[in-house]
Amino acid sequence: MSNDTALVHGTLDALVLKTLTWGPRHGYAIARWIKDSSDATLVVEERALYFALHRLEDYGWVESEWGQSENNRRAKYYRLTTAGRRQLKAESERLTTYSETLIKLLAMPREVAE
Repeated sequence: MSNDTALVHGTLDALVLKTLTWGPRHGYAIARWIKDSSDATLVVEERALYFALHRLEDYGWVESEWGQSENNRRAKYYRLTTAGRRQLKAESERLTTYSETLIKLLAMPREVAE
């Protein structure tokens, strides 16, 4: 992620899980979707992405298998599991509550905060 857009803990996991709701993707495609969908506001560093993918696989939220990429190269494809869908729902609810609360607090007039 870019330094000026550090994400709340768990956000990368949620974004990866969300990306996989549209079907299996390899790491580069996941990173590209996040970057393109956020108008390049969120850029996932390769190392962080692969740590996240391995962690999600260890949790049982994604599964992987080797296949051929669009460029006819060998690539590891990740797909969402049933447990991953449940986790995405829980994380989406948590992050929505968090972001709504943060927006509320940042918009609060000074007089109310005192």
